[in-house]
Amino acid sequence: MAVLEAAMALCRETGFAGLTIEAIAERAGVSKKTIYRWWPSKGAVLLEAVFDAAASIAPHGDTGDLARDMTAQMMGVVALLTPQDASPVAAIIVEAQRDAAIADALREQVIEPNIAHFEERMRSAQRAGEIPEDADLGAALDLFYGPIYHRLVFHLGLPDGDEMRARVDLVIAALRAMGSAQG
Repeated sequence: MAVLEAAMALCRETGFAGLTIEAIAERAGVSKKTIYRWWPSKGAVLLEAVFDAAASIAPHGDTGDLARDMTAQMMGVVALLTPQDASPVAAIIVEAQRDAAIADALREQVIEPNIAHFEERMRSAQRAGEIPEDADLGAALDLFYGPIYHRLVFHLGLPDGDEMRARVDLVIAALRAMGSAQG
C-alpha cells in the first residue's frame, strides 16, 4: 500500500522525529483524512509498515535445516534493521520506549506473533531431533536474538552472513549440550 511504503521511505530519509502525517499523505498521494481514517498516528502507520516488512523480509521458514532457517530468518531481521541510523524498525523500537500504546501494539502485532513462529520452528526442530525435546525455548529465543539487539542498541555493527552463521551454530550447539547435560 502506498501509505505504508511512503511511511517507510520517509522514516529512512527523515527519521521518526521528521516523519509527519502530512508528509506521508503527500508522498502517498492521499489526504491526511484518509490516513487518519485508518491510523490514529504516524507511529501506528509506521508500525503497520514494519509489520508488513517483517512478514515479507524475515519469515520463519522450515526447510528441515534449523541452522539454515535460523540464519536466513535472522539475516532478514538484520536487513530490517539496516542501516542502523535510518531503520524504520529501529525507529519504531525507540518510539515504543516512549509511547506505551506503540509498545503494546508492537508487542501484540509484531513481537508476540514472531515469537510464536519462532517457537513453532523450534518445536519442529525438536520433533526432528535437531535440538533436544526439553530445550528451553525462552532461553533459545534470547540466545538467538539478544546479540542482534545488543549490537543495535550500542551501535556495534550488525553481523554479516558469516558472523550470523557462526552465532547460529553456537546457539544450536549450546541447546544440544544443554540437552546432553540434562539427559
